[in-house]
Amino acid sequence: MRRFTTVLTVLLGAFPLTFGAQFLFAGHTAAPNFGIDPWPTGVATGYFAVKGIRDIALGLNLLALFALRQRRATGVLMSISALIPIVDMITVLSHGGSAATAFGIHGLTALVMFFDAFLLLRERQIAPQPVVVHS
Repeated sequence: MRRFTTVLTVLLGAFPLTFGAQFLFAGHTAAPNFGIDPWPTGVATGYFAVKGIRDIALGLNLLALFALRQRRATGVLMSISALIPIVDMITVLSHGGSAATAFGIHGLTALVMFFDAFLLLRERQIAPQPVVVHS
């Protein structure tokens, strides 16, 4: 189960990096996948950078804590960060977006994040193995 949790955590950290990069560098092509149409134009497209950096920062925070072997802290951050896709889901629903996109992308993401956080938080600490030197 620990290996499954590791893979899931790395994926949940990596996905926001890709979404964030898409919004930073090709906002107009990434925006329709979010679930709200039409997206802002003109100066309002600055929101693409805001969403992009938000996603990148989230992914980097999760991956940094996890790389430092702070599995429990990663679980806490993961559970708090699940608020992001919940608010995204509510935003899509309240701005005329598709319910399928709201629940199928954002709602499902929040559930998977809560599930991963639960798995990380219930793990037992693995005691460091003593180093045995043979002479």
